[in-house]
Amino acid sequence: MLMENLDQLASELETQELQASGGVASPQLYGKLLAIYLYQHDLCNAKFLWKRIPAHIKAENVELRNIWAVGKSMWQRDMNACYTLVTKTEWSDNVASIMRALTDSVRERCLNLVSNAYSSVTVDTVSQLLGTSDVVAVAKEHGWTVEGNMVSPVRKTIPQAQTTSTEEQLHRLTSFVSILEN
Repeated sequence: MLMENLDQLASELETQELQASGGVASPQLYGKLLAIYLYQHDLCNAKFLWKRIPAHIKAENVELRNIWAVGKSMWQRDMNACYTLVTKTEWSDNVASIMRALTDSVRERCLNLVSNAYSSVTVDTVSQLLGTSDVVAVAKEHGWTVEGNMVSPVRKTIPQAQTTSTEEQLHRLTSFVSILEN
């Protein structure tokens, strides 16, 4: 499954949920939709989905509860628990690829957080945020320096969108309008 298609798949699953007979969808549908919301880091929709899943389906489906446990750890920003839950749980084929992609997505978000929020941070903190014990390898990969128990991340440069001045925009608009009038 391509992760680029998840927006479309989420939309289809939402439609299927709305059209489900008796207003109750299958646990597999709920599980896949919940996993997609987590992958998209759409924690509000994930929480609302969890609240509208009937209690008997939550009680009967262990995987659904495990997916929500990952969601709760993300909501509470407990990345260590999030990585542990995702890697230690045996996922069904229904959600396995999404949960693997979720791990990479969370790790990438945390990498960006660390590189943009810290000038120096402890190895333990980086280890917990990135879910890895090999902080030195991650630091080398991203050009960070490690001295003793401290990591000095390098701030990622974000390409700035090219902006134009108001006068330049007005000049372009005027030129465009005069071309249209001719």
